[in-house]
Amino acid sequence: MKERNIKTEAYSSLKIGLFGVGLEAYWEQFEGLKERLEGYVSEVENKLRALHPQVVNLGLIDTPDKAFAAGHTFRQGDVDLIFLYVTTYALSSTILPVVQRAKVPVIILNLSPEAAIDYAAFNQMSNRVKMTGEWLAFCSTCPVPEIANVFSRTGIQFHQITGLLHQDEECWTEVSEWVEAAKVAHIMFHNRLGCMGHYYSGMLDIYTDLTQQYAHFGGHMEMIEVEELATFRKKVTDTEIQTRVELFYEAFAVQPDCSVEELQRAARTSIALDRLVAKYQLGSLAYYYKGTGNFDNEDTISSIILGNSLLTAHGVPVAGEYEIKNAQAMKIMDSFNAGGSFTEYYAMDYNADVVLMGHDGPGHMAIAEGKIKVRPLQVYHGKVGKGLSVEMSVKNGPVTLLSVVEKMDGKLLLLVAEAESVPGPILEIGNTNSRYRFSLGARKFVQTWNSYGPAHHCAVGIGHIASKIKKLGALLNMEVVQV
Repeated sequence: MKERNIKTEAYSSLKIGLFGVGLEAYWEQFEGLKERLEGYVSEVENKLRALHPQVVNLGLIDTPDKAFAAGHTFRQGDVDLIFLYVTTYALSSTILPVVQRAKVPVIILNLSPEAAIDYAAFNQMSNRVKMTGEWLAFCSTCPVPEIANVFSRTGIQFHQITGLLHQDEECWTEVSEWVEAAKVAHIMFHNRLGCMGHYYSGMLDIYTDLTQQYAHFGGHMEMIEVEELATFRKKVTDTEIQTRVELFYEAFAVQPDCSVEELQRAARTSIALDRLVAKYQLGSLAYYYKGTGNFDNEDTISSIILGNSLLTAHGVPVAGEYEIKNAQAMKIMDSFNAGGSFTEYYAMDYNADVVLMGHDGPGHMAIAEGKIKVRPLQVYHGKVGKGLSVEMSVKNGPVTLLSVVEKMDGKLLLLVAEAESVPGPILEIGNTNSRYRFSLGARKFVQTWNSYGPAHHCAVGIGHIASKIKKLGALLNMEVVQV
């Protein structure tokens, strides 16, 4: 199976801008200050490059002329995010032109070179000029209110990180999360989402304004007919089918009651899916087909689950029931390397205070607790045909739920919650199914989550990543609510 490299492609083209600020008048007055501050900027560059290699460092900007030139350079360099390192006091007039021209989000780095000034050594300095120069090397906090004021009044989107240049885990975790969020925003902007088939008739909550999806995330949506996938199936060879069946046995725990015929049918569709994804360079897919007696189409859609599960595990998340909003949520979670599996409420266990959640159709193999089981189903509930399905639970431990919510005004909201996937009995019905425990309790979680009006589907991934999703929302200028 050839994996889609959209994440690698997007990561390699993402560019991070960096510049430090100072005041040109200082350099002649305070010997060595400029070189010292330039050294600090270089240290920040090295730390950023450890997170992402594409960094455009413009060094110290200390005059309005340099600021205008820097803004043009950043814009020409197509940077996605700018880190503004406040090394010492600087005039806001030497900063504003940089970010005004670049027109991308700005993270203000208010970083001190040390945890505190050595007061005793400082006060024993005999030369007051050198004392002032030393003080200015610690003066990063001073101009931040001025910068924030000017950015706010001129409509510049900015965020702050306050801390230490060295040995400050909290600070550099924040930096890392901003970089990661920028990568995900970049992936979403370049993502190609396939929309195959049509909406599940009557499921009103999943309908969405596709133009608003473009407005919030960017990307491209390709409308695809089921007939095209069915045509690809006809060109699959017996040898290819046998090889794919062998892959199924490697990737899944295929149960003994799965027939060879059904495995071969699923293999044919899986290979066809790979070719469809390659043709349109898809990074995600939403699909549904009701079926009206067209054998080829029904045979295709009823054998799609194993192939979709492989795609989902390899960076092309697939959402059933034509749930485009949730395909977006799944892609976000997968781009954060958290997984992103299709899920919904199944039931509540009041005795254990957990919510049972899962879904039929594809599951995310990479976040499964153990190997995914493949089981035959005589009927798909609410869907055409019969065939093979997957049964899994999400890995025990921390998880995050994400829903892309379409509000009454048409704007989108990211709704997020953190929970724990806990062991215990599940419904062994050939679907994904997990037990989730929430800090506010099952009853309160369900009521609060529902109050924001999400669709009944959401994406689940491993790890607690709400802080990263909030940063993504900030970069995309989207509202984020954590339950």
